[in-house]
Amino acid sequence: MDKQDTMDTLTRDAAPGHRDTATTALALRRAWPLAAAALAVLALPLISGSSFHLHLAVLICLNVVIVSGLAILSRTGQLSFCHAAFVGLGAYGSVLAGKFGVPFVLAAVLGTALAAAVAFVLGAAILRLRGVYFVLITFAFGELFRLALLEGGAVTGGANGISNIAPARMLGMAFDTRQSFYCLAAVLAVATVVFLAVLFRTPKGHMLDAVGDNAQLAEASGLSVQDNRLFAFTLGSAFAGLGGACLAHYVGFVSPESFSTHVSVAAIIMLVVGGRTSVFGPLVGALVMTPLPELFRGAVQTQNILYGITLIAILRFLPQGLAGFRLPRRAGGRA
Repeated sequence: MDKQDTMDTLTRDAAPGHRDTATTALALRRAWPLAAAALAVLALPLISGSSFHLHLAVLICLNVVIVSGLAILSRTGQLSFCHAAFVGLGAYGSVLAGKFGVPFVLAAVLGTALAAAVAFVLGAAILRLRGVYFVLITFAFGELFRLALLEGGAVTGGANGISNIAPARMLGMAFDTRQSFYCLAAVLAVATVVFLAVLFRTPKGHMLDAVGDNAQLAEASGLSVQDNRLFAFTLGSAFAGLGGACLAHYVGFVSPESFSTHVSVAAIIMLVVGGRTSVFGPLVGALVMTPLPELFRGAVQTQNILYGITLIAILRFLPQGLAGFRLPRRAGGRA
């Protein structure tokens, strides 16, 4: 018996408290290479110095935040087609608050709170719906939100949107360059992934999984399916609002077309490609799918074809997503 087998045996035979400690230590030991690789990847855009690479890196980080919100909801077995509406609520809420002289941090908090409040009210009304009915009602809400932005010209700027948005400022620093904003976005993306990792290991995270795995069994066990789905919908929309607030101050422009249904579809594709059940699913999905629109800008048909091929391949060969990929075990050995 080698050293690793001995450790595994001791871990199995240990008392519950010791077992938890050993499991945590083992998880940390296995995670540090991935953490080191992630830090190296995050440093690449800064080392490159390319303006285009920095732009892609910022978009990837912000998409991690936005898609993470969808990942929280998906744990309960639902997918929302109005996720872009909450991104827009965060963006417009933050921008409009900024026009009254509200500092960036407080404006972003207000935009996030607005998205969460609307999600709470909407979720209380629609989360009892299942399957295609839930999809249709969220799709309808997303379109209603876009039309409301178009008709609210006095406040939202209508089809022309709002331009010349002030750059983000925090702690006396102005994040008015791609390099400086990337540092902010990277910290936000890492914090989001860490938050997901912690949330999904808490009792609340296990409740969300139970609801998603078998809602009827969860209800019979005493869990409130409605309350847990409402929690996930509200929290996930808050992340969407936070991502939208940061995106608005990065791009410096918002319009109704920036938050159309295809943005929600793109977020769903990122989540499916990355992996719905993995903590790293939003990160992997954003890393793989975000560059496509930028690399094929002006060639929309090519972009859509690649989206379709990628999605079909993932669903056929990797239903758990890229983050759920595992190398096959060798006969008589460990993976």
